[in-house]
Amino acid sequence: MTAAEVTKAADALLAAARVNSPCPPIRSLLGDGDIQGAYAVQRTNVERGVAAGRRIVGRKIGLTSPAVQAQLGVDQPDFGTLFADMAVPDGRRIQAGRLLQPKVEAEVALVLGAELPHHDCTVVDVLRATDFALPALEIVDSRIADWDIGIVDTVADNASSGLFVLGATPVPLSGLDLRGVRMTMTLAGRPVSEGRGADCLGGPLNAAAWLASTLARMGDPLRAGDVVLTGALGPMAVAAPGDRFEARISQLGRVAVEFASEEDAA
Repeated sequence: MTAAEVTKAADALLAAARVNSPCPPIRSLLGDGDIQGAYAVQRTNVERGVAAGRRIVGRKIGLTSPAVQAQLGVDQPDFGTLFADMAVPDGRRIQAGRLLQPKVEAEVALVLGAELPHHDCTVVDVLRATDFALPALEIVDSRIADWDIGIVDTVADNASSGLFVLGATPVPLSGLDLRGVRMTMTLAGRPVSEGRGADCLGGPLNAAAWLASTLARMGDPLRAGDVVLTGALGPMAVAAPGDRFEARISQLGRVAVEFASEEDAA
């Protein structure tokens, strides 16, 4: 892939976000299997964001479900970047039109107290580096029309990142069994997604260790203070105006978010 092709793909995704209108799949610009090129596109738009004054506060892990990996023809997760302006306070309402095609999933978030610089990061390294865990909702979004995505599309599109919501009560990892946590996410009080910690790459700590190793090998390690969204514990749910989602994760607590109705935007 040439630098011009990377720029063209990055421009298409950025324009879709700016004009609030999804673009066609960009895998035709990069090649269906060019994951390295897709990360180059992602990095281009992350650097543009930083240059524009956005502040990086962490990373998200995607494709932690074996079923989703099989669907997209990959054998490992992917990752994206979290910016401060993507954070939504617990229970707050998201204004209409802020996202293109939102979906919601519940996750375990880790907040780091130390850097993870090792290329072969272990679960013990993650345990030692983590200050606390929080329940989280990730509102995923896609700049690709109709969610018609392959692995190249989602990686280039910052791993289909949108917004994220963190619970307000930090929980130390000591004594926590993150593999065994149970998650139920409701929409207007009705269960729409269920899962457990082991459904996320065998456990959220495994996912975090994978991310830490991957980023260290790329020369951009996880740092103290970073938020790590470790990946969905259950299926995502489509969000519509007026919806209210709440996730309860055993041992960690609850977290909620609302989507403004169309009347609110009028």
